[in-house]
Amino acid sequence: MCSFPKLALTLAMALATTLAVAQAPRYDGVGRAATPAEVKAWDIDVRPDFKGLPPGQGSVRRGEQVWEAQCASCHGAFGESNDVFTPLIGHTTAKDVQTGRVASLQLGTNTPSRTMMMKASQLSTLWDYINRAMPWTAPKSLAADDIYAVLAYMLNLGNVVPDDFTLSQANMADVQKRMPNRNGITTAHGMWPGNEFGGTRKPDVQGSACMRNCRTEPRVASLIPDHARNAHGNLADQTRGIGPTRGAATVAAAAPQAATVSVPAAAPAGAEGALRSGDVMPLLQKNVCVACHAADSKLVGPSWREVAGKYKAQADAAAYLAGKIRAGGQGVWGSIPMPAQSISEADAQRVARWLAQGATP
Repeated sequence: MCSFPKLALTLAMALATTLAVAQAPRYDGVGRAATPAEVKAWDIDVRPDFKGLPPGQGSVRRGEQVWEAQCASCHGAFGESNDVFTPLIGHTTAKDVQTGRVASLQLGTNTPSRTMMMKASQLSTLWDYINRAMPWTAPKSLAADDIYAVLAYMLNLGNVVPDDFTLSQANMADVQKRMPNRNGITTAHGMWPGNEFGGTRKPDVQGSACMRNCRTEPRVASLIPDHARNAHGNLADQTRGIGPTRGAATVAAAAPQAATVSVPAAAPAGAEGALRSGDVMPLLQKNVCVACHAADSKLVGPSWREVAGKYKAQADAAAYLAGKIRAGGQGVWGSIPMPAQSISEADAQRVARWLAQGATP
């Protein structure tokens, strides 16, 4: 009998909680079901069985045109990349296409850099990634036909499909059977979470955390002793440049001097047309200029202050820079090209005027 009061109290608390939830205020528009349009915009994945692919088609020739306009500035005209991104195409052979295993991935081969085409096993993954993330400055902006075309061009560069090939959702499964590394994937390792494919899986790494009398953490490094550093000439001159793969410069060089950039004095705050970074930063962010440029340091392209310093004495700097922003170009600041930008003429002129005035913070 002594437990009855506790039971009664528990029931009373449960009833009170239920009534409180039932009487809780409702907020319109909170927790609503997603609309069909919202689900469609989110549900864009393409599965390995190619379910989710939209209808469309694109030829190798069309892919080359799209590639030059949207992709070459980061990945090179032939997927060989440049000083920033690793190579996409290369080191696959006709035999790899036949066997589905890339020979140059095996241990003991002298391949200076592993390319995307060497490692990719699923064509659906490439289509899905291009659709989601490319081009870098405007993700999800490519039409389905252009994605098929770009992928056809990449496959052609990798000798997977011929020059006159047209890729579509209807023949993706057939092309998958020609992927150079389609048989190179495996689940026979400890990182696979379960036994879905039979057998047992042992962890790749075994042991427990050291809690006492721990050894000093080893330092792993690779270096060339001073006495052997230039014994056989400058290694950088002996390594073929593939993307960012470079040999070490082993010749003695003078210590680099800190770069100084002279920029024009900031215009007075009350001067007609004077701009500061806060006036143009929304435009720089909206047009993804900040993905490649920063205020005081080089990213993919030069810093704002470097640009301002270079053109400080040019009378028509604002007009010249506005044109370069919209048209793009290559060679002035190195080998990495800047693609043409979709920024409006008025916005380009505003950014150019800020640069011509000295890129004032």
